[in-house]
Amino acid sequence: MTENTGARYGGAPGARGRTTIADVVVEKIAGMAARDVRGVYALGSGFARSMGSMRERMPGAGSGKSATRGVSVEVGEKQAAIDLEIVVDYGVSITDVAGEVRENVISAVERMAGREVVEVNIMVSDVKLPDEEDEGEERQRIQ
Repeated sequence: MTENTGARYGGAPGARGRTTIADVVVEKIAGMAARDVRGVYALGSGFARSMGSMRERMPGAGSGKSATRGVSVEVGEKQAAIDLEIVVDYGVSITDVAGEVRENVISAVERMAGREVVEVNIMVSDVKLPDEEDEGEERQRIQ
């Protein structure tokens, strides 16, 4: 006797099939959510930002900042773990910024990707001082 589990003809249409979310999707969500926090100057180490800046200037390499720079994730069927490397603005409370980043990232990933975020590890790799040049700015030597 064949048992009808309802998976083929019954049940809600939204429950038929499986949804797989790629790691890069969660990386982009986490990166954008982290950048939205006041006090976060950039994501990634100075070297990664420099290399990304050079890549962005190359023809055909895409435009805009990489949404995944400074973000790494591990994504399972139900859970995700996220590691972020950030640069903060001088004068802000690093612990407050880190807490706000965690809250924003967890909220965005759980809402958009439907994965429980088990941890968000944050490494502050630098502080942006007011008198430092932005990585995209270049001084002109001759005018």
